[in-house]
Amino acid sequence: MIYVIDAQSKKNCGMSTLDSRQYKEGQRQGWDSVAGGWQKWWNITETAAEKVSKRLIELAEIKRGSRVLDIATGIGEPAITAAKQLGNSGHVLATDISSQMLSIAKQRATSLGLEQVIEFKEGDAETIDLPASTFDAALCRFGLMFLPDLRTGLSNIYRSLVDGGRLVAAVWASPDKVPFIAVALNTVMMETKSPPPPPAGTPGPFSLSDENMLRNSLIESGFKEVTIERMDVTFNFDSAELYTSFVYETAAPVQGMLANQPQQRREEILKAITESARKYAENDTLAVRMSNEAVCVVGTK
Repeated sequence: MIYVIDAQSKKNCGMSTLDSRQYKEGQRQGWDSVAGGWQKWWNITETAAEKVSKRLIELAEIKRGSRVLDIATGIGEPAITAAKQLGNSGHVLATDISSQMLSIAKQRATSLGLEQVIEFKEGDAETIDLPASTFDAALCRFGLMFLPDLRTGLSNIYRSLVDGGRLVAAVWASPDKVPFIAVALNTVMMETKSPPPPPAGTPGPFSLSDENMLRNSLIESGFKEVTIERMDVTFNFDSAELYTSFVYETAAPVQGMLANQPQQRREEILKAITESARKYAENDTLAVRMSNEAVCVVGTK
């Protein structure tokens, strides 16, 4: 969920083909590198985000027998949540750019007896070959923000839907409303004197936080009856230290920005993240509670 674009690729919002390829390769390598961290911290992530998956499925009107596409499934959500209510007659195609993430997702699906319901396919949303006019619903939980060419990705998804099919996606609101990402990212950028964040519209966790931009992106790709709603996603950590460990092990950009720091300096920066997180401690306890805002968008073909 936390990813920033590299310096070369953030020159402008309309990337060249070469920049787009470089960006996607960086994404692939980044997500591959933290797949193990996502598996380790899965309980914390899903305790917070499970209700997002359920709401996306409700908004998509998924039922037994539905054919569902999940874009940027990561290690399996919301594909697995959807598959549990499809029955044997339903089908889910879950896609992701990261082979390591997909490997974990496959293991999870198999352990739950869902291997006959879910099919996994590696690829990015813009270029992956999807069957035309096939899916009743397309889901994407916190993935659209990272597409270098959003219009192309949305058009690809649009073509894959049946008439009347729905795209339902969740993205993050603005940084001031998403502390579980912003606290760590802002602290590391300040401590390492990193360049300022890329301009609006550049791929990243907050790139679709503007409601009008999000709505227009779907409309321009052919979707109609576009609606938007917001919901709270609360992350809970037993301590500020635990939050820092979670971030460091699941956020490739944080690892990247700290990679060239001497060990002592790296430890100092991680402590600075911990201190920033303490502001979210509940009363006199050590527990950290971060309330974040997600934006859910629905569009119909």
